[in-house]
Amino acid sequence: MLIELIEDLATYERARDEVEIDEAMLAHALFGEEPSAFARVAIVADVVAGMALYYRSYSTWTGLPGIYLEDLYVRPEHRGSGVGKALLASLARTVVDEGYGRLEWSVLDWNEPAIEFYRSIGATATDEWTRYRLAGSALQAFAFFDGRPPAPPADKRVAGAPGPAIGAERADSDDTLRRRT
Repeated sequence: MLIELIEDLATYERARDEVEIDEAMLAHALFGEEPSAFARVAIVADVVAGMALYYRSYSTWTGLPGIYLEDLYVRPEHRGSGVGKALLASLARTVVDEGYGRLEWSVLDWNEPAIEFYRSIGATATDEWTRYRLAGSALQAFAFFDGRPPAPPADKRVAGAPGPAIGAERADSDDTLRRRT
């Protein structure tokens, strides 16, 4: 059901061919040992009307965690009925209840209905910020700019063999970043 909503959103955003997620990936993100994403769904008359997919963020300026709303989608037949507002308000309530600092999201600059909706609830655009992304071959190339080969996948690594853990970094007491081995 969530995959279908994600695909519907991607179609609306003119990017359906960019969707790579499948049920197993989403299940791991939502229900894995350390969930990296969370979801809320709105149900109207026993039908899923919309969803909000989000994750926790952190602001070094406020010193507080927050919520980053990755996707907010309401099926066309339920738009204008308060479903989107209810989903967004439920996240705002979590931010307030948990003592977080902010609720943030991005919107495509041509999506005027969404922009108007966000303005109507008091949200402000952060026009001075430009979002950047590293993905695909650019991400792979930059990740190993120092010439070290990538570590083998965890399930292929020999116990006790040297090599960095994939994607795992931590701040030590001296505030330097070190790869966990």
